[in-house]
Amino acid sequence: MPAIDKTIATPYATIRIRETSGRGLPLLMIHGAGTSKDVFAKQINTALGEMYRIIAVDLPGHGESSNAVDPATYSFGGFAKVLSVVLDELSVNKAAVYGWSLGGHVGIELLATDPRVAGLMITGAPPVNRGPIGLLRGFQMHRDMLLASKEHFTDEDIARFLRLCFRESEIPASFAQTARRTDGHARTGVFKASMMGLDSDQKRVVERSPVPVAVIDGQYEPVARLSYVGNLAYRNLWSGKVHVIPDAGHAPFWEKPDHFNVMLHRFMGDMAARNRQRPHSPSNGASG
Repeated sequence: MPAIDKTIATPYATIRIRETSGRGLPLLMIHGAGTSKDVFAKQINTALGEMYRIIAVDLPGHGESSNAVDPATYSFGGFAKVLSVVLDELSVNKAAVYGWSLGGHVGIELLATDPRVAGLMITGAPPVNRGPIGLLRGFQMHRDMLLASKEHFTDEDIARFLRLCFRESEIPASFAQTARRTDGHARTGVFKASMMGLDSDQKRVVERSPVPVAVIDGQYEPVARLSYVGNLAYRNLWSGKVHVIPDAGHAPFWEKPDHFNVMLHRFMGDMAARNRQRPHSPSNGASG
């Protein structure tokens, strides 16, 4: 059965999601800045979607979702609040979370604030301390990184952005349209909130996580410093190591889906088994 698109009304924005028919542990998938749920097509339209209940969202200001009612929503913490409401509306009790780039940071914030997170996998999202020093330690600083804080994108900006995200892989024309549609206030809002340290200390959250955290990056990751990510003091690192996918860049789930999907399948199997061994704790009266 194909995935179904739905609309969920929240106090923050009208959110569009894509949900598969799998009956296994829900998997919330969170895209990066300037993209949408469409980037996860190579996971949704596979056996993963048939086995697990994949829920891919468009964040406020992205894809088919509306812009945020209040621009203050454009922060890691603001996006996480939106996703908690989405989980409420879908009656999700426990879910694994996959976050890419911006979505990885939102996933970390969700881990810090929502007890329904059964496990977290991140890509291209270095968990850093609050403030500019933390950003400098975890991120590679180069010209294209300035796009993250630019409100208005030109056609040249969009082309640079897509090359940064997807390297030389085949990029659908719709991805450029999605980048053009993105609310520029989302970029500036997230950047300001990060620089001002308004969100959680993400390094601390990940290092002290009570649930498994999987870190999957591409060999040629252009955003996160792999040396930084590989040397954090993880208390609960899935499989005991950071995984690096050969010959992949910022979006290994798109560039190398066969390799990536094997690891995602393993992670989901481990999280599902772990979740079955633990009694469900009620959350907001939801069940699922």
